[in-house]
Amino acid sequence: MLKKFFNKKEELSWIVPLTGTLKPITEMPDPVFSQKMIGDGFCIEPTIGKVYSPIKGEIVSIFPTKHAIGIREDNGYEILIHFGIDTVNLNGEGFNLYVNIGDKIDAGDLLLDIDTDSIKNKVPSLTTAVIITNLNGKNIRLSKLGEVKQGETIILNIY
Repeated sequence: MLKKFFNKKEELSWIVPLTGTLKPITEMPDPVFSQKMIGDGFCIEPTIGKVYSPIKGEIVSIFPTKHAIGIREDNGYEILIHFGIDTVNLNGEGFNLYVNIGDKIDAGDLLLDIDTDSIKNKVPSLTTAVIITNLNGKNIRLSKLGEVKQGETIILNIY
């Protein structure tokens, strides 16, 4: 069934997870993300340190340092939200987590609250990657770039 699912062109409707500037993933200031080594998606340069779920699904992973969360969307896609660059080195400092592995979540549920003022000078960037990790070679085209507010709807065309 999954093979059939991944062979078609799709359009996904997501909630913007952070307020800030939405950019293509190729502009993420980390080559692991910008070169799509993990998958395709987008990044947001945040102006507010609150991260919400873009989708309905289940929390499948949380890094011990709280800087990254994995979500399995109800349709089978696996999403990684990775807040900032080198934030793993903060060992959770400045991050407040609102979910646990196994939690069922809705689009728009609060996942993380980050004290950006306390961490912004300790890391190279707060730019946050939102990646679909199991696209099987497919790519994403976004319906919108530029300034966004958390809660707005964006369309991801997968081809």
